[in-house]
Amino acid sequence: MTSSGQPRTQWLGRWGFMLAATGSAVGLGNIWKFPYITGEFGGGAFVLVYLACIFAVGVPVMMTEIAFGRRGQGSPVDAIRRVVNESGRSSVWSLIGWMAMLCGFMVLSFYVVVAGWSFSYLWKMLTGGLSGSSVNDMAAVFGANNANPLNLGFWSTLVTLLTMLIVGKGVQKGIEKSVSWMMPGLVIMLVILIGFGLFSGGFGAAVNFLFSFNAGSLSSEGLLAALGHAFFTLSLASGAILTYGSYLPKGASIGRTTVSVAVADTVVALMAGLAIFPVIFANGMDPGEGPGLIFMSLPLAFQAMPLGTLFGILFFLMLSMAALTSAISMVEATVSWLCDNKGISRPAAAWGTGIVLWLISTLAMLSFNLGADWTLADKTFFDWLDYLTSRWMMPLGGLGMVLLAGFILKSDTFRDELGLAPLPYALWLAMVRYVSPLGIVVIFVDALGVYQVSFAAHWPWLLAILVVMATLGETLSPRLRHALRAG
Repeated sequence: MTSSGQPRTQWLGRWGFMLAATGSAVGLGNIWKFPYITGEFGGGAFVLVYLACIFAVGVPVMMTEIAFGRRGQGSPVDAIRRVVNESGRSSVWSLIGWMAMLCGFMVLSFYVVVAGWSFSYLWKMLTGGLSGSSVNDMAAVFGANNANPLNLGFWSTLVTLLTMLIVGKGVQKGIEKSVSWMMPGLVIMLVILIGFGLFSGGFGAAVNFLFSFNAGSLSSEGLLAALGHAFFTLSLASGAILTYGSYLPKGASIGRTTVSVAVADTVVALMAGLAIFPVIFANGMDPGEGPGLIFMSLPLAFQAMPLGTLFGILFFLMLSMAALTSAISMVEATVSWLCDNKGISRPAAAWGTGIVLWLISTLAMLSFNLGADWTLADKTFFDWLDYLTSRWMMPLGGLGMVLLAGFILKSDTFRDELGLAPLPYALWLAMVRYVSPLGIVVIFVDALGVYQVSFAAHWPWLLAILVVMATLGETLSPRLRHALRAG
């Protein structure tokens, strides 16, 4: 029940939730960021470690968030407050929900600008505006695109309008209906692009690059990047997954659903690699090109290809859809909270949120042109939004979630909600109590520059810390032993 006393809207089925959650997870991170960081950090070795991190950290944390949402039947704030009250704990813990909701909104405030790049490049592909003979030429196009506040503002405003239009229609008619065609459409376009890659001349090199494991090619920095990307790609600690979980019917298995979403998210990321790298290798380009891989190197490659314009249009259409499905999920927590607590209709909540979002995102957009000199501690407004959310709010929110689930709340709460057999439950419990917190703290410490973690040098220390954590945890609060004994 919501705070207004009305039954909470639910997804029409498990498939609806899966598509929505996968749409939330599958965004620019999969199609833009994953390929270039894979290129930067050694290809197949990075992919293997990334997969391990997804299932060691990403899946347990995601299960926790979904369980919080379904148990608490509300926005992050309301859901966490109800679950902690159920365990007789202080409502102060609902601050984690406030931080998650604020984090999602802040991420979206700069994400719509980045999503605007996708829509802008789709238009350029359609109208022939992407032309050049070198990466420098394409860099000039990218720079010109950002230097014009009216142009950049138009595309970020369009993303905001489309997002609010979909969210305003509701969970079933808006979000579920939209993702039911956008996600399959995205996969179909990826399959077409992969099919083209098979005949590009670079497919064999791409497969070898993505799936051949060379341990020596992965640095400690790459291990941290894999851990960080695994955490952030699933939209964790931003309120999105928790809110989506609150619409999940009671009969649906959280464990199976979460694993399905994680697998789908990972498959899409690998498919993006198989779509992009053949083109890169076939044209003799560097797979470790960095953030410019998608917006500078790839358009150049499309120019040199037969039917390149068509495949360029398909690619940026796919990128735009991926960006939109993620944007929808990020604002849902705020809209849900307004509907539940302020008695506002969903359309009014969506458009009211949209106006505030537009004002803040406009400031973020101006960081690339008129406001480039408006800095604090050498960071623009855009940089600060990115820094505060990725370096502080997401790690702290994720850490708070797993500590609550693993140590603070009654042990029966998540046992009942997850509905797992004793052994899988014990495995999940071990992850949220020890492995996930340590992983998040390592990301946090390294990202803030407090201490430079080197896995090659520090793994014995990290293993020792994990053993000490487990020993102390099970001595003071022996939940894991009880879970195993129940089996």
